[in-house]
Amino acid sequence: MLEQLEPGSTILDLCCGTGQLAATLTSRGFEVIGIDGSASMIDHARSNAPDARFVVSDARDFELEEPVDVVLSTFDSLNHLMTRADLERTFLRVAAALKPGGVFVFDLNMEEGFRARWRGSFGISGDEEVVVGRLSYDRARAMGTYEVTVMTLDGTTWRRSDVSLSQCSYPEGDIRAALSEAGFIDIAVFESGDLGRTEVGRSFFYCRTSSA
Repeated sequence: MLEQLEPGSTILDLCCGTGQLAATLTSRGFEVIGIDGSASMIDHARSNAPDARFVVSDARDFELEEPVDVVLSTFDSLNHLMTRADLERTFLRVAAALKPGGVFVFDLNMEEGFRARWRGSFGISGDEEVVVGRLSYDRARAMGTYEVTVMTLDGTTWRRSDVSLSQCSYPEGDIRAALSEAGFIDIAVFESGDLGRTEVGRSFFYCRTSSA
């Protein structure tokens, strides 16, 4: 898809994180705007992709001064939207941010992926740090939970910190319906295998706004 864009085309990296994708896109000659809800993530992104422009904003409520050619959201970022209403709000904001005929591409963890990967635990042990991760998927609530405990040696004292994040699983039919309601057309879905990847349960969505 990127090969079909003219040099200088504008791309919105939605939920850009620390800016690695933005750095790659700017190196290929695209104008890039990155949006993320975390100010600390944006600080890292500005260092990693100094040629991009970054904004701290919520994916459900952002606005752009000028529309863009493409919106990308990668690495299952939109799974962090925990309700169907949040997903719909985000799709509406994306549609408003795109030029007529603009393209929206994103990936999501699907239920098959949660059931395959979000389970069990792991541990990493070092002389001064121990990390324990626990993953679970609640099928009834369609919610995955990832909990991490980090123990760090500070002099002679071990200090503990805990982080927990959640993701929501959405049926493909609900995602398609929300995209259609937001005005997107030509909706296509590709599985990892279609793109030469071996990851189970990750789907890639392509759609665009009307040219009219």
